[in-house]
Parts: sequence; structure tokens; C-alpha cells
Amino acid sequence: MKGKKIYEVQINRDFCKICGICYWICPTKTIVEGEFSKPKVEDNKRCIGCRMCENSCPDFAINIVEIGEVNEDEQ
Repeated sequence: MKGKKIYEVQINRDFCKICGICYWICPTKTIVEGEFSKPKVEDNKRCIGCRMCENSCPDFAINIVEIGEVNEDEQ
């Protein structure tokens, strides 16, 4: 049985201009608005790897990295 892929959201703070597009567009709310409107990742397990944030970021500050796979039975 194939497992669920696990992703990590990486935000490059040096590139980020705090526009908010990433947390407005994230369908699973993996990226949320943090202190001073900075994007914040509270739980990488929520990320489904859609890459909407990565593709919409005007500053190329977000990378979605596949870090593994977990069997659905282990969730």
C-alpha cells in the first residue's frame, strides 16, 4: 500500500518581503500569519505539497521539499 507523502515548507527569511500571499492562498493553512504579519509554519504535517505558496511567492522565498512517506496505517 502506498503511503502519504510528507512535505516540509521552507521559508527563506532573507528573501521574504512579508506580502502575505502564502498564508492567504494556503488551502490547508499550513502557513499562517504570525507575529508582525510574518508567515509561520505551525505544523508541516498539514502540507499536501500543492505548491500553491511556492508558485505564488513573488520573492521566491518558499520551497516545498518532499521529505518522506508514511504508511497510511501509521498515521
